[in-house]
Amino acid sequence: MAKNNRHVSKDSRQYFDWLDHSSADLIAASLLKEDDRCYDLAAFHCQQSIEKALKAYILLRSGRLVDGHNLTWLCRQAKKHHKGFQQWFEESADLNQCYIETRYPADVDKEITYKMVQDFYTMAKDMYRFIFEQVDQELDRREQAEERISRRK
Repeated sequence: MAKNNRHVSKDSRQYFDWLDHSSADLIAASLLKEDDRCYDLAAFHCQQSIEKALKAYILLRSGRLVDGHNLTWLCRQAKKHHKGFQQWFEESADLNQCYIETRYPADVDKEITYKMVQDFYTMAKDMYRFIFEQVDQELDRREQAEERISRRK
């Protein structure tokens, strides 16, 4: 019987791949926010940057790649490993609106203003830095644990 591969993810299981893509989305947002025709795209890339960074952190800590796009839910998953993620619940809820609303035309489009896109970018940049610091600390912790183990041998 043939296996149904419809739900098999081809996404990378390497946290650093997710961080690389997260960084690229943040760079794209930085460039796009300077053109008023691209505010919605800049906002979308802000959301994408944080989604990928959160998935990288969760993957590093849990060993599993989580599915989903809701940043608040992803923050809650990350909080299981570090309570500091709770501080980002409000920002994650704000950035959530940039996922669907900025990608598809609507009868009444959500207007993204200059101030909004600047705020979204600042939120994303601050969250990215926090997540990157948590990844860095986790890697340091693992390295120190490995050193302690190798000294015992």
